[in-house]
Amino acid sequence: MRDRVEEDITTNLSVLQSHLDGMLDRVQQNSDTLRRLQHFERHLLGMSSLAEMIDFILGESKALLDLDVISLCLVDPKGEIAHYLEIDNYDYQAVESLFLVADDQCLHSNLGRPIRPFLGIYQADSCAGFFPDLPKKPASVVIVPLLRRGKCMGSINLGSYEENRFTQKMATDFIQHIAAVIGICFENNLNFEALRHTSLIDPLTGLNNRRFLEQRLTEELERSRRNRSALSCLFLDIDFFKRINDGYGHQAGDYVLAQVASVSKKFLRSNDVLSRYGGEEFVALLCECDNNTANDIAERMRFNIASLEIEYCGEPIPVTISIGVATCKMVQGQKVGLTDMSVALIKSADTALYAAKRNGRNRVENGGLI
Repeated sequence: MRDRVEEDITTNLSVLQSHLDGMLDRVQQNSDTLRRLQHFERHLLGMSSLAEMIDFILGESKALLDLDVISLCLVDPKGEIAHYLEIDNYDYQAVESLFLVADDQCLHSNLGRPIRPFLGIYQADSCAGFFPDLPKKPASVVIVPLLRRGKCMGSINLGSYEENRFTQKMATDFIQHIAAVIGICFENNLNFEALRHTSLIDPLTGLNNRRFLEQRLTEELERSRRNRSALSCLFLDIDFFKRINDGYGHQAGDYVLAQVASVSKKFLRSNDVLSRYGGEEFVALLCECDNNTANDIAERMRFNIASLEIEYCGEPIPVTISIGVATCKMVQGQKVGLTDMSVALIKSADTALYAAKRNGRNRVENGGLI
């Protein structure tokens, strides 16, 4: 009898020890998860770039939650997110796990009203839109809306190839907490991008301003040096602009500036930069563009603007421009600093512009290769 009691006690102690070991393992796992979550949140909250934040979310969330599949849906009704990403030269269309939608209708259609998380087995009719263009679809998923101040900003969509990874009985508090932090960060970054956008945009023409140009010029020169590619600069100036202001009024002058900006922009690619430099002057940066090609683009700009039939309050306003062209090509190991090269490129294009003015206006002069 005594031996049996001792045996039962030993068995019970072993069971308790096993339970205790399991609890300690879970505590350790939870502690590790919490530490990783805190690391994730600290880095996310410290980011001030929308592009950087998107890359971090898609990369770190996958590692944090041990996922097979992750995608991010962002609601972008006015195209502002796309525009901000393009300004930073972020090719969002090439990121397979990121997609922008014009409204939140797809979220309401699949997640209900009010929008609630979806959790469980992957269902093609309701889940396919959140995991587009995947060679292998997940077996179980969780789709969590990004909500902020009663507004749906999109969703973060997690998937696993295991059917029992995400089940309807599973608690989603942890994932919803992550989604809430992401929602806050997106709101903060969108507000920051809006302020940055306002400070870098000329309100009259809608073009980037001189401050933006100076920032991008250094970046593009660095890219030119890294890729060993040419960077060309066009310096544009509206001929006899003072006569337009004096003869037709300053509002007519503003209208002419906007028209010239609009036409000039049509000759540039999405990765090129066109900025209002000051007054009636504009500067264009043509990335990976050699001197001959830049000269051809400048000639087409000049010709099309001279052919414009601009009218303001029923009065025709003849408009022509003069353009100076310059090109630089930096190489690895070049000792000239980026700031010095920025000054030299702008100065060379500006000198060519003044040559165009001296030689009769409505023409292109080429300063050649620096």
